[in-house]
Amino acid sequence: MKLVEPPSCNQSTAALVFVGRNRSGQWVAQEQNGLYGGLFVSRAAAMKYALFENGHHPETIVELSRAIELDTEGRLAPVGILFGAGKRPVA
Repeated sequence: MKLVEPPSCNQSTAALVFVGRNRSGQWVAQEQNGLYGGLFVSRAAAMKYALFENGHHPETIVELSRAIELDTEGRLAPVGILFGAGKRPVA
């Protein structure tokens, strides 16, 4: 019997997953609210992870051309900021 780990979030509403490279050249996949994410050695591995975690919704995966850093503290920029529609608030 093969055991499969279930996705780590509620799949009733598919959130955006951002995929791109960080400044070190590693591939990053990060859910928009920071619920899950990771570092990967290839784009294919990052995309496979993103698809698995979001319940196989490729339409919710956004590949970024600018650098993205894995956010481990829940401070991922709002979607509008990632696409240049605003300024990041000062903390």
